Amino acid sequence: MSEKHVHILVSGRVQGVGFRFYVERVAQSMDLVGEVRNLGDGRVEIRAEGDEKILRSFLKKVQQGPALSHVASVSEQWSPAIGVYKRFSVTF
Repeated sequence: MSEKHVHILVSGRVQGVGFRFYVERVAQSMDLVGEVRNLGDGRVEIRAEGDEKILRSFLKKVQQGPALSHVASVSEQWSPAIGVYKRFSVTF
């Protein structure tokens, strides 16, 4: 198993449309750990850890987003897992 950490920044219509809670549900269904939060500049920040193959599938779902969202761009940075998360949650 290849445990990785991915830091994702998502821009577009991703605040006020249930995007964070969509990300949380998807991540939990894939047994990933980490967090998602809104940024002051209108983007959403995601930090997720787990198996690299599962994280890549997760990234595809993030790019789709929930029905009312519109994802304009996604940036990602990969690194080894840091192991500080116990579960996946929305942070404020």
